[in-house]
Amino acid sequence: MKALKIGNIKLKNRLFLAPMVEVTDLPYRVLCRRQGAAIAYTEMIYVDAILHENKKTLDMLRTSEEDKPIGIQVTGNNAGEFRKLSKLSLLRNFDLVDINCGCPSSRIVGNEAGSYLLKTPDKIGEMIKILKDSGLIVTAKIRLGFKNNNVMEVSKKINKAGADLLTIHARTAEQRSSEPADWKWISKVKNEIGIPVVGNGGIVDGKSAAVMLDIADGAMIAGAALGNPFVFREALRYLKTGKEKEVDYKEKIAAYLDYINLAKKYGLTDLARVKFLGGHFLRGFWGASKARWGLMGMKSVEDVVEFVGGIR
Repeated sequence: MKALKIGNIKLKNRLFLAPMVEVTDLPYRVLCRRQGAAIAYTEMIYVDAILHENKKTLDMLRTSEEDKPIGIQVTGNNAGEFRKLSKLSLLRNFDLVDINCGCPSSRIVGNEAGSYLLKTPDKIGEMIKILKDSGLIVTAKIRLGFKNNNVMEVSKKINKAGADLLTIHARTAEQRSSEPADWKWISKVKNEIGIPVVGNGGIVDGKSAAVMLDIADGAMIAGAALGNPFVFREALRYLKTGKEKEVDYKEKIAAYLDYINLAKKYGLTDLARVKFLGGHFLRGFWGASKARWGLMGMKSVEDVVEFVGGIR
């Protein structure tokens, strides 16, 4: 597999773990890294929340030596916020800053951030330039457009602003994941700009990762990694051998318990999140639906561990 660099960061492979809200906390990132993910990002954080440094935000900013290289993913709606952000020393805890210009959440769009920024390519360019002028490695994650496809215009603005890498989720903000991602635009953008391009959307296994890596510099895996960190291991196996192994449900249950242990280690146990993630790990075996139903009734993380241990 050919090497990929982001600024001065050299990656061990070209598989990226996508930032996912309420999923990719520090314990989950570590879990995926142990299975081969070359780089990961914090959950998307609103710039204003970082500036105010509340406890939830500080927890989202937690990282560790095993969590490298790591990007902080941010979004916001004005250049002034980014000027303040660029002066914060905490950014130096991260290897790069990624600007989210793709989140379709109505709450984020309502604040004129996330995918709303695709309406104003010049603003995205200004935000990138502010961070680059502070000496940071800066990347951006976009979609094909908000309602209409303007991916070429946005991509060229991001390239001109000096970004080090661009990730493209090959759907518009209005499209949902049930609609097929249109990968031809990833290839078109890559042929037009001079920075690495990572493809996202519709990568579910080793075969689809391999196809993406034929047209892009990197493959970013999102939903397929939810409850299955082994997707990275099996994608790497496929890239090497042309074959994948089916992941046994017992291995997934063991990984779920590993996640809980990591959450305890880092002081980031949250019962609601533990249950949510458990609903994705506890699949693919006889009685899985009943197990997920039982999991929702647990009153503490300790109860969850005992319950899941009984399943295994």
